[in-house]
Amino acid sequence: MNSRDGIIGLAIGDAMGVPIEFNQREKLIRNPLIQMVGYGSHDVPKGSWSDDTSMTLATIDSISKNSKIVPSDIANNFIKWVRSAKYTPTEKVFGIGRTTLQALARCELKVKTAEEAGGNGEMDNGNGSLMRILPLAYYCYSKKMEGEEILKEVKAVSSITHRHEISIMGCYIYVLFAIELLKGKGFKDAYKKIKISNYSYFSNNCIHKYDRILKNNIAKYKIDDISSQGYVVSTLEATLWVLFNTKNYNEAIIRAINLGNDTDTVGACVGGLAGIRYGLDSINEVWKKNLLKYEYIYRICEEFDKIL
Repeated sequence: MNSRDGIIGLAIGDAMGVPIEFNQREKLIRNPLIQMVGYGSHDVPKGSWSDDTSMTLATIDSISKNSKIVPSDIANNFIKWVRSAKYTPTEKVFGIGRTTLQALARCELKVKTAEEAGGNGEMDNGNGSLMRILPLAYYCYSKKMEGEEILKEVKAVSSITHRHEISIMGCYIYVLFAIELLKGKGFKDAYKKIKISNYSYFSNNCIHKYDRILKNNIAKYKIDDISSQGYVVSTLEATLWVLFNTKNYNEAIIRAINLGNDTDTVGACVGGLAGIRYGLDSINEVWKKNLLKYEYIYRICEEFDKIL
C-alpha cells in the first residue's frame, strides 16, 4: 500500500490553504488563490503546513512505532508537537484549536486517559479530529476491518481531542469513504457505500446532523449552501461537495481553499481523499516542490507502509 498519495495530498491541501485562512469567500471569488504562497494569514513561508498535517504525521508515527493504534502514544506525540514543535515544517506551532489544546492539557496532566480527554459538549464539535483521521483509513483497510471494528478505532483516536458523537460520526464517515477509495472505487460508488452503512451506534439526533450527506445528494447543493466554517459537519459536507464538483486533484484543491474561512482544513480533508483517488503523480509538480519537508513526509509514509 502507498500512503503517500493521500498523506502528501493532505499536506499540500493544508499548505495551500494556510495563507488565506479566515479569508471570506466573497474576497476569494474576486481574487482566487491558484498557487502556493507564503505568509498572509500566518507568519510562515510558502509551503508551510499547519496542525492538520502535524497531527496526521504524529498519528502515523505512533502507529508505525507500535504496529497498532495506541491512543495514549498518539496523545504523547500530539503533546510533543505542542511542546517541542515536533512534526512541524518550521519548528513553529500555530493554528491549534481551543478544544484540542484543552484536551491535550488534560492528557499531559493525567487528569484523563487519552480516550477520555476530548471535549464532549455540543460546542466541542470543531473539525480538529476529522482533519487528522485519514491514517486510520489506511490502517483499518490494511487489517481488513469492517463496521464496528473500524468505529472502535476511529472513536478512540477522535476522542483524544473530540469525544462528542457528532465528531466521531464525521470521522467515521470520512474513514469509510476513504476506505472505498483505497479499494479502487470512484467517488460516486464510495458515496453510495457510506449512504447505506450502519450508523445505529449513534443517536438519532446525531445521525440527523448528517442528513444532507446521507439522505440527500450533497453534490447537488449550490455553493452558497455549503459552509466552510470549522464545524465538523460543515467541513465534511464541503469536502464531499468539492470532490463531486471537480475533475482532478489540482482543481479540487483550488476549489476547496477558495471556499474561504477554514481553508487549511477543508484543503487538507479534500487533499487526502483526492490524493488517494488521483494519485501523487497527478499533483501539480510546483506544489510538490514547494511543500516544506517533502522528503520528511515521504519517509514517514514509507515507514507507515511497512506495517500496513
